[in-house]
Amino acid sequence: MIKTEVEYGAMWALRDKYAIVGTGYTDYSKNSGTTVLNLATEACLNAVSDAGLTPEDIDGLVSFQFNDSVPAMSVAGAMGIEAAGYAVDIAGGGNAANLVVLNAIAAIEAGLAKNVLCYRAMNGRSGFRLGGSRDMQAHGITQFTAPFGWISYPQAMAMWCRRHMVKYGTTSEQLGTLAVTFRDNAALNPRAMQRQPISMDDYLSARPIVDPFRMLDICLESDGACAVLVTSAERAKDLRHTPVYIMSGANGGGANQGDDLFDCLRWEDHSENYSAYIADDLWGGAGVGPEDVDVAEIYDCFTYSVVAQLEGLGFCLPGEGPDFIQGGRIARDGALPLNTHGGLLSEAYIHGLNHVVEAVDQLRGDAGPRQIPGAEIALTTAGAMTVGSALVLRN
Repeated sequence: MIKTEVEYGAMWALRDKYAIVGTGYTDYSKNSGTTVLNLATEACLNAVSDAGLTPEDIDGLVSFQFNDSVPAMSVAGAMGIEAAGYAVDIAGGGNAANLVVLNAIAAIEAGLAKNVLCYRAMNGRSGFRLGGSRDMQAHGITQFTAPFGWISYPQAMAMWCRRHMVKYGTTSEQLGTLAVTFRDNAALNPRAMQRQPISMDDYLSARPIVDPFRMLDICLESDGACAVLVTSAERAKDLRHTPVYIMSGANGGGANQGDDLFDCLRWEDHSENYSAYIADDLWGGAGVGPEDVDVAEIYDCFTYSVVAQLEGLGFCLPGEGPDFIQGGRIARDGALPLNTHGGLLSEAYIHGLNHVVEAVDQLRGDAGPRQIPGAEIALTTAGAMTVGSALVLRN
């Protein structure tokens, strides 16, 4: 049941005024054999075609990257778009996978565009590998972390995970539930990079990477691209698919986000992350709460990030996340199906925008054997540490 704005104190004023009307993606692989520009163009063209439109109908593009992709304007040129009056590149990582959709909405609301493509493209395995070590120059936050060997995202997130274990008694076996469940979902997903089912024994015997993380706690490195097409609800009514309406969105992380996504030193409690700071705005704008979500695509760059977001967004209390995900609750036939495509752990690491693609698939009833019957409301999140974003979608 949709609540009133008074009940939740809504900050979002655009409920159901905008919709996602097309999705597109490339193959996800370890070696695409092509350029990032080609990947981006292919995914965007597929999203346009999926909506029943042509490139001439597109007048806006928004992307996000860490100097590992191609500018929105160059993709517009490759698509033959002559009137891309709005072309924006956000400097961000997985935290921005929903922020690009919010940016597209802002552009349309301001009259700067009518039909906006949001995309993420990367050769994240054969090209620039984000999971590697960071720039070792002594500037910014790196000057304080590099001397201690703290130079990669797995190392950073391992510290956060360990803090949750110390504070609440979280175990590796509990985290393993996420890896095993998501791989089970990926087995039914033809575009997933890893489809071989795994057991808890497989998880526990996986190669240690950085304590307490094993190989199967950490997302894939992937080549590929995906895209979604955003337009107004009014225009969406005339397009090919039943629109997936954007009920609400939020982005942020409080006052201690720091200099960049790696700046964890200012964060007061590493047993929690950005999600608690955006929860009120997210649910308030949508007029629904966690109990109304039928399927959730939660940013899973690491198993632990899922636990922190479930707690921060109010699905359970702080410290209860590890117990919350047990007993089949997050399976496809459970009370809260999670990462039905396999997530970043098993489908691909397209920096979280593939979560939005999967949510649209689920709400349109296009997810094939992994379809959640009767799914009407979906949550997508993006981010693991100090800043992130989220969307609530409905069919």
